Amino acid sequence: MKLSTIAVFVVTVFIPFNAAQAKETTLESSKLSTKLVIDGKIDAAWSDAKPISQKLTKLPYKPNNGYSGIKRTSVEMKSLYDDEYVYFLVTYADPTMSIDRFPWIKQDDGSWKQLSNKDSTGHDNTYYEDKFAVYWDINTQDFAQKGCNAACHRAEGGMNAGRKDNNPARKYTKEGEFIDMWHWKGVRTAPHNQLDDQYVDSNTDPKENKGWGRKGDSKISGGYVNNIKDGQPAFVSDNLTDETLLILDSEKKPFTVEYNKTDRIPGLTGKPFVGSRGDVEVAARWNEGVWVLEMKRKLVTKGENAETQDVQFNDLTKVYPFGIAVFDNSQINHIYHRGVLNFEFK
Repeated sequence: MKLSTIAVFVVTVFIPFNAAQAKETTLESSKLSTKLVIDGKIDAAWSDAKPISQKLTKLPYKPNNGYSGIKRTSVEMKSLYDDEYVYFLVTYADPTMSIDRFPWIKQDDGSWKQLSNKDSTGHDNTYYEDKFAVYWDINTQDFAQKGCNAACHRAEGGMNAGRKDNNPARKYTKEGEFIDMWHWKGVRTAPHNQLDDQYVDSNTDPKENKGWGRKGDSKISGGYVNNIKDGQPAFVSDNLTDETLLILDSEKKPFTVEYNKTDRIPGLTGKPFVGSRGDVEVAARWNEGVWVLEMKRKLVTKGENAETQDVQFNDLTKVYPFGIAVFDNSQINHIYHRGVLNFEFK
């Protein structure tokens, strides 16, 4: 009798706990009943969406020259959908809006210096930008159990035929497996109301792709380019201020040594992605220490290589595993979570 009583007690305690825990990590998308404008403002329509909150507390490495970015935050997410699109609302605390990705700063002698402070891995945590990333499983075997860790591989001791590799981690999958990566970049893509739609495959040869398995989706045109030529800025524009994020290709003019309109020139020029790499529309706003990102993408994409580069929300009864990360003014260092989140349509 005692053993039976104990067994029943264990079952009645732990089943409700696991169910509640699963509910807390499942983002439910509600059917949209009105039109939604993607502008980074939290419209009344979002009140119908149920939020989830995920704490981010892990950092992949400690840079040798320090890291002053946030080491923890909580990300709140909501989702809505209609017959053609899925929408996401993301909010999280970040006390600083980081806009200085390798900017050019005018020196006292009139020359221009591009600021950088790279660590021993060759990456910057000082002069960079805020970013937000979502990993969506496409067809991996272990993402549903491991989350983002399924594609994150430590490079201790080097991973390329004995050559030392200082990068703290590389991204790649197993042969034939793919992950969709939505990478919002606060300087490079935010001015175009886009994110950088990328994916991860099984490549482990840096000679083939310097990002190993991480690659950009197919594109027709567009993107960003470092604003440098012969050790000086390559371009300026008539519309520059000291807070301009990047120089639009449509406005760029050749830099000359006589330029004196501002004391800061952006480190990048760019134009919007055309093609699959520009699939996701994003409006972003930072106000009083909080980022608000409003995202929109077609449920099913039709671009080149869409089946291996994009998660397809073509089954509204399916569970879609995903993971998230926040980059605070950092090139590759970011705060992330263990385990996996799930996405469902309701």
